[in-house]
Amino acid sequence: MPTPALSVRNLRKVYRRGNVAVDDLSLTINEGDFFGFLGPNGAGKSTTIHCITGIAEPTSGTIEIFGLDAVKNYRDARRLVGLCPQEFNVDPFATPGQIVDWAGGYFGMNRAQRKSRVDYLMERFELTPHLKKSFRELSGGLKRRVVLARALVHDPRLIILDEPTAGVDVELRRVLWRYLQDINGDGRTILLTSHYLEEVERLCRDIAIVNAGKIVRQGTKAEIAGAPGGLENAYLAATGAEADHVAGQ
Repeated sequence: MPTPALSVRNLRKVYRRGNVAVDDLSLTINEGDFFGFLGPNGAGKSTTIHCITGIAEPTSGTIEIFGLDAVKNYRDARRLVGLCPQEFNVDPFATPGQIVDWAGGYFGMNRAQRKSRVDYLMERFELTPHLKKSFRELSGGLKRRVVLARALVHDPRLIILDEPTAGVDVELRRVLWRYLQDINGDGRTILLTSHYLEEVERLCRDIAIVNAGKIVRQGTKAEIAGAPGGLENAYLAATGAEADHVAGQ
């Protein structure tokens, strides 16, 4: 069998005060998949992502990225991952090109490699007309494109998107969807967290729903969203949430 893009086995994360954020969580994402990772706030999604990307250290369990142990071989495994966080954790006074270029330097790309890649990404995400603007001057949709471009600068094989369209209007959200579909069509594996269930139904092929640190339902989109009521009903049943707790619905 081919090596999975991501294999998480029996992941457990307990913080210092005893809070169990992730409890015996396992999932497998195959190369080329577009995988939806759903759950209410505080369910353990962000902690799982932090463990995958090295921001947090697992208490127990294993994480492998294309067969590399994400803890023991952190540097090599991390180079295979592009992380697009929900927060705009950038220098607000930097330009789009500077932000993406600095990320390339972080991943060890030389000047020529960075320039070529930055030029390509600025054009692909239609950021070229905005190159002289500081990040803080950009619209919400353009800011999302910059953060996505930053995640892609080192051409990662696994892309993790944490609420990539939060705060973006409907028209711009659909533009970002097209970009994501193109990236996935290029063969890249994508792990997406989102509260917009329409987004997950539109983009993802496989879905896992997490609640209280555990995966409570997992399967193909057809299996989970194919029953009456679609993905929303499946989500509510799996998490025990009230309808008005499903953000974006």
